[in-house]
Amino acid sequence: MQKKRYVVLDALRGFAILGICLANFPEFSLWTFSDPAGWTVTDKVTRAIQTFFVDGKFYTLFSLLFGMGFSIQLENAGQKTRTFYRRMIILFLIGLCHLFFLWSGDILMLYAAMGMLLPLFKRLSTKGILISAGIFLTLPVVCEAIFGTTLSDPLEAEQWRICALYGITEANFGTWLADITSYKGMLQFLHQGAVERMWEFVSSYRFFKVLGLFLIGFAIGREKLFADLGAHRKLLKNILLYGLLLGIPVSFLYTWSSMAGEPLGSVAHSVFYLLSVYPMGFAYAAGFCMLFDRSPEGKGWLLLTKPGKVACTNYLMQSVLGVVIFYGIGFGLGGKVGLLGTEAIAAGVYALEIAASALWLSYFRFGPVEWVWRMLTYGQHLPLRKTDK
Repeated sequence: MQKKRYVVLDALRGFAILGICLANFPEFSLWTFSDPAGWTVTDKVTRAIQTFFVDGKFYTLFSLLFGMGFSIQLENAGQKTRTFYRRMIILFLIGLCHLFFLWSGDILMLYAAMGMLLPLFKRLSTKGILISAGIFLTLPVVCEAIFGTTLSDPLEAEQWRICALYGITEANFGTWLADITSYKGMLQFLHQGAVERMWEFVSSYRFFKVLGLFLIGFAIGREKLFADLGAHRKLLKNILLYGLLLGIPVSFLYTWSSMAGEPLGSVAHSVFYLLSVYPMGFAYAAGFCMLFDRSPEGKGWLLLTKPGKVACTNYLMQSVLGVVIFYGIGFGLGGKVGLLGTEAIAAGVYALEIAASALWLSYFRFGPVEWVWRMLTYGQHLPLRKTDK
């Protein structure tokens, strides 16, 4: 079952896990629920920096890598699409458990659902795949122009019905997770959060965005651009250059729009997102690959490969640690830490994941979640310890 691994993809995945942690921890710390009127100057500056450099960029990178991974999996399955679908169904179930039992911000369910559509594009040329990707990435702007200000939430009433059932109100909504001291209370909040998350995928047109990024990653995986970075250095340089030339100035607009509450409207904000987040994300990937190609044996890359090889486990462990650190069933720091402190904690969590991943991989072949995922996919026991055969 072991196939050739590409070090650059593992390192890039490890880098993306850092960004995902920085992006998600403000929600775990409940800072996202805080009143902007109460933000300190440090909060505002940190938020602006986070929006400019992190918001959406690492989600873009993570999605590209999933698309590349799906491409490799389809190839490794020997054209057995059935095996690929089984893999996606299991990922969907992992995401479903994550959503209802740990954190309502799960993305794995959507990744699995959109991944199931990729085999439909296998017969297209690479150019056709990229054109399709461009269409899907642009569709949210079109939809926002048509539905953005009128699209009502059909699940809002159900969400608040669930909240009323458990005693969650607008007054205690933002502090509920920090105040509760039982896992049952946390599950009650996750129940309504899962309903909200389902609508969020629709209202933000996230499924179009994910599918578009998957297709770009799928095209990259098909062409094996990562297998010989030196041969594609000119392409990487152009992606980096033009990504930054477009992404940096529009990122200022996107950051301003986000911080000011979308003063030019949701359509303009969606355009800013399209023209800043994706170019910057692509530039991050290209720049990273160019640096890697200069010194592929560097020790820094080896460190990044550790969390990258067990990315799914680390993604889920970030949720576990977020709960332990910030929720009332753990240390209860939610709502007590500013945004800068939150991001410092996120960086510490990532450092812990590097150390834990390195230790784990010195004894085992796969991460625990990856191991179970593989066994359920192939329907057979796989050796976990490196000493097992």
